[in-house]
Amino acid sequence: MEDWFSLQNPDAVASPGIVFYRDRIRRNIAIMVAIAGSPERLVPHTKTHKTVEVLKMQLEVGITKFKVSTLAEAEMAALAGAPWVLLAYPLVGPNIARFYELMQKYPETQFSALVDNIAAADTIHTFFEHQKASLFIDVNNGMNRTGAEVEDLPALVEHIESLANLELKGLHIYDGHLRNPDFEERKVEVNEAYERVITAVEIREDWMVITGGTPSFTVHALREGNYLSPGTCLLWDWGYDDLLEEQPFEWAAVLLTRVVSKPTEGIITIDLGHKAVAAENPVDRRVKFLNLVDYELTGQSEEHGVLKVSSWESLQVGDVLYAIPYHVCPTVALHETATVVEDGQVVDEWNILSRKRKITV
Repeated sequence: MEDWFSLQNPDAVASPGIVFYRDRIRRNIAIMVAIAGSPERLVPHTKTHKTVEVLKMQLEVGITKFKVSTLAEAEMAALAGAPWVLLAYPLVGPNIARFYELMQKYPETQFSALVDNIAAADTIHTFFEHQKASLFIDVNNGMNRTGAEVEDLPALVEHIESLANLELKGLHIYDGHLRNPDFEERKVEVNEAYERVITAVEIREDWMVITGGTPSFTVHALREGNYLSPGTCLLWDWGYDDLLEEQPFEWAAVLLTRVVSKPTEGIITIDLGHKAVAAENPVDRRVKFLNLVDYELTGQSEEHGVLKVSSWESLQVGDVLYAIPYHVCPTVALHETATVVEDGQVVDEWNILSRKRKITV
């Protein structure tokens, strides 16, 4: 239906709040599996949803491997029953000990982490005196955020394989900088960056090669033998919906907000401030309203959003508005819980568990 987002019982949701549409999440999972060709190829990222319940929905369709960015996300995945988890973030300082503790506390989950330099490999090797650390080499194929330079890969592989306490499992190749809106041009760019890596280092038969994120998902899915790690597509957002026209995912997370004031003619204020939606983008790229036309979000403060509207006379204080975040991943992290909806009815509430920096470990 056209207003799929409208709740039959909106008073069950305090605003500002985030609403998860369970049936749409299921469909996005199914689309993700269909693009990959099988659930076994997928290593989906948990950073978008951060919930035990969504991860369990993926387990139910046969996805067994997951990628995380924080130790809290890793613990959340283990609590949900994930058998295999990659911490896709460098291990430094006390997080090495926390990672080791996580392995001891959840022995039924196979944990791996990233490494991108010899010094870090040596530090992890020294700490893991009585147990092997499972590692993937993080590769910098152009994003320049983390990762070993492509030309340094052979030496790093050789060094890690010489350390008895480390077990090299494969490569992690993230190309989040490649976001050309034209799919054919994006495909060329992604493939060129990938080829640089696989021609620079010998790929062992027992290695996993984990590739890409959501923007390059539909490109890497076309090759064989690699693993795929999309994340945002589980909930989808306005930003990727505009950018990635070839990807058929559905919006499955909506912000519910209410009109709290009409301070002057043509202006309304809502209770959606930048404490409830990701604010790293300019104010005109934060939310897209689904049941409001001819509007302009002119400003936000911590608890207020100010809009210029053409329908000022018909809008009333207390009216419910529904909005799609431009960037859903950090938006979810701003909420402690998500209201769960199915068939227009509030049916549950899920804890955004790994928005925390620490759960128990």
